[in-house]
Amino acid sequence: MSSAPIAGGRAYGVNGHPYPGRLFIVEGIDGSGKSTQLALLSQWLRGEGYPVVYSEWNSSPIVRNTTRRAKRKRLLTPLTFSLIHATDFSDRVEREIVPALKAGAIVLADRYVYTAFARDVARGVSPSWARSLYRFAVLPTQAFYFRVPLEVALKRILSGRPKLKYYEAGMDLDLDADIETSYARFQSRILEEYERLVVEYGLTVMEATRPIQVQQRLLRRAIEPHLMGLRRGGFSYAEV
Repeated sequence: MSSAPIAGGRAYGVNGHPYPGRLFIVEGIDGSGKSTQLALLSQWLRGEGYPVVYSEWNSSPIVRNTTRRAKRKRLLTPLTFSLIHATDFSDRVEREIVPALKAGAIVLADRYVYTAFARDVARGVSPSWARSLYRFAVLPTQAFYFRVPLEVALKRILSGRPKLKYYEAGMDLDLDADIETSYARFQSRILEEYERLVVEYGLTVMEATRPIQVQQRLLRRAIEPHLMGLRRGGFSYAEV
């Protein structure tokens, strides 16, 4: 993981932040298999006795229902999309991520600021604007990018549900009237941004076409050096 700050903040060496806990995050487009890998990693870490907190993108109770309604009515513009996700992230950082890190737990985040840097810019938002919104973000201990060909991701998505979603296909950008064509064009933009982020922030690339067991073994091997010195057993936010 790069020791460079995410957006102008202070870097804290190999752990990335000043807290005793560890923060591991996974990134990638929908259908990359990142969520499956993070869930398996969580099970393994808990089985080893480590306290684990799981945090998902767009899961804050403050904005979750608002986001759902806005998506259903197709009211979100690129700018409001950016702002609402930044609000979600800010709440989760303050309410669950930082307290867990202070208590010495492992935080596993399914998507982090890099999702905003990729998606928002793919929607036309200024890269500097996106980064400025997340300048308070904690630098991860290690961030993984699950690289997958677009056609593989699309096949995985459609095998799990009947159709693509309006915003994940970029239909709000008028890229194409056909939803699958729009999806391909929009997600291609996102993939390009992710490849830039790999270089800019030193994300660890995972080839997501490998068998699930192989990916999981590599993921565990990658984080094991960061587990040294972590206590095992439960924790309480009251300890913070």
